[in-house]
Amino acid sequence: MCVSPALFSFPGVCLLHSVRPVSFAPRSLSLSSSRSPRMAGWDLSVTVEDLGPDAPPVTLSVTSDLHVGGVILRLVEKTQIKRDWSDHAIWWEQKQRWLLRTSWTLEKYGIHADARLLYMPQHKPLKLGLPNGITLRLHACFSSPVFQTLMGICRMLNIRHPEELSLLRPLEEKKKKKDKDSAEEIYDLTEVPRSSVSRPCLYNGMPAHFADSPKMEAIYKMLSVTQPPPAPEVVAKQYRPASVVDKAHINGRWLDSSRCLIQQGIRENDRLWLRFKYFAFYDIEPKYDVVRLTQLYEQARWSILLEDIDCTEEEMMLFGALQYHISKVSQSEPKLLSSSAAMDDLESALQSLEVKMDGESSSFCGETEACDYMFQAKEVDTEGIQAVLVQSKEESIGEPIQQINLRGCEVAPDVNMAAQKFLIRLLIPAPEGMNEVYLRCENEQQYAQWMAACRLASKGKSLADSSFQSEIKSIHSFLAMQRTNPSSHGNTPANDESINTHSLVSPRYHKKYKTKQLTPRILDAYQNVAQLSLTDALTRFLQIWQALPDFGLSYITFLTNRFKGSRKDEVLGIAPNRLIRIDLGVGDVVKTWRYNNMKQWNVNWDIRQMAIEFEGNVNIAFSCVTADCKIVHEFIGGYIFMSTRSREKSDTLNEELFHKLTGGHEAL
Repeated sequence: MCVSPALFSFPGVCLLHSVRPVSFAPRSLSLSSSRSPRMAGWDLSVTVEDLGPDAPPVTLSVTSDLHVGGVILRLVEKTQIKRDWSDHAIWWEQKQRWLLRTSWTLEKYGIHADARLLYMPQHKPLKLGLPNGITLRLHACFSSPVFQTLMGICRMLNIRHPEELSLLRPLEEKKKKKDKDSAEEIYDLTEVPRSSVSRPCLYNGMPAHFADSPKMEAIYKMLSVTQPPPAPEVVAKQYRPASVVDKAHINGRWLDSSRCLIQQGIRENDRLWLRFKYFAFYDIEPKYDVVRLTQLYEQARWSILLEDIDCTEEEMMLFGALQYHISKVSQSEPKLLSSSAAMDDLESALQSLEVKMDGESSSFCGETEACDYMFQAKEVDTEGIQAVLVQSKEESIGEPIQQINLRGCEVAPDVNMAAQKFLIRLLIPAPEGMNEVYLRCENEQQYAQWMAACRLASKGKSLADSSFQSEIKSIHSFLAMQRTNPSSHGNTPANDESINTHSLVSPRYHKKYKTKQLTPRILDAYQNVAQLSLTDALTRFLQIWQALPDFGLSYITFLTNRFKGSRKDEVLGIAPNRLIRIDLGVGDVVKTWRYNNMKQWNVNWDIRQMAIEFEGNVNIAFSCVTADCKIVHEFIGGYIFMSTRSREKSDTLNEELFHKLTGGHEAL
């Protein structure tokens, strides 16, 4: 076993791969001016898929120095079928590889007479389930790595930034007797021509291939318009993870982005799911991202309904109200999304309402309570602020008990408006993980100021930043939506027949409350969002979803990880900016490590073990038991790739860099 030098260097991060040693045997060379004797011929059998499943293989007389292109030429001539063969290629079954280098000879590939070869199309029909529940039938490339196949699918569907998505094996559904006769509706896109352009040509706001006929326009509308709230029986039939272990099983189903579909056992007309895998959404613009934004909302909505992510009771009522409002507005508005002045840059709203500096200044010095002590915000310099721990207001002038640098910390809200609970949860980077600190604020105003200050500090910005007041205003707006509005009760009907609470809140709350109790609460929350446009309502839903404490956590298989120093099974949670270690016994987070403290990670592909080194001489090593360590490797490399994207760089996707960071030994 030998370890290769660093394959890729990221600021502070070095990616290593272990590879098998290669031995070279010298060949005896004979120099002669005479020509080599002609190679002996031998028979090669190739099955041609287009001849039918019962047709015998086509036998060709070949020599080892014949190149693959010559084999294909002879095959086509012998079949005597006149058609376009440009999409066909040879698949080598024993070696599980495509013979795509047509200039290579049979000898160079190592092909002998016993090789089982299949000549078939590279693009085949695939059933694709979208986040909104719609199933499409389209042609996908079975010969390219999944990442390239995904790029082609996203081009067809007009979804930008395909690096955020991936393909997932669906969960096996238990078919009931009464469902045998119920046929699922599948929308056919197999006639859409393949295109290599990075962005499709738009016609009337949709790709040209969707504007060909009313039928195709209707399909695009289903992709780009939010679906009505699902029927209660549809929600009840969906799989709901009951524990972290169940969630981990789902994440073990992601396809390997470096290998092609057929190498992973996917066959023609098989079903896959298209889902957002990396929760780091970049450069979302309603004008160009109609389908992307709609499908992201649908995935977020189902994660709430199926309790894939936890939220408070107040948040659930707000989610239900927003779903109800979005459904009403999407039916009345002729267009799905229209640009608004407030949402010209949706990315800023999705990334904790981050706005650019414009040079104005503001300042703030506030105090909040934490346990029996006082925290005081103190500007340090243009690099950010510190939270200073003192014992009382009177002692705030003297030496503080503790100073905490908030740069790079995690900031999460913990608010209950009805109970007047205003907490801010801070995860502070530490050498061996993350330290957890809670700040308790006395009222809404104090909470808004401190939350805004902490958010800016975590990004390395000072309180003089012009976005400070904008942050405060946005936080107040967020709190207003959760506030009970007593004056609205007189104008709100106690019951609304158009509201089906089973489609708006998760089953947990239907076990706790009756429908007649849930309806007025959802309608009350609806009064706070009823004036939002469709774009703003979708954005607000995603903002609240992103603010949930467990947002973006992907639990990797059942998957027991064996850390050094621990012999019991545990779960690794992967977030956009950190890794967390969870003890299955109690369900608590044991450790947290941030990517910006990571020095390197490497994989021993022979024993399927990962090792990660962090600053402060912190090392972890683990083996994934019920899932391949390649999934963990892809998550980490993928999130590091997401962090390299910026508006200053080209919009062209750096496919080579993504493959280097996620491909593992395949990238070598």
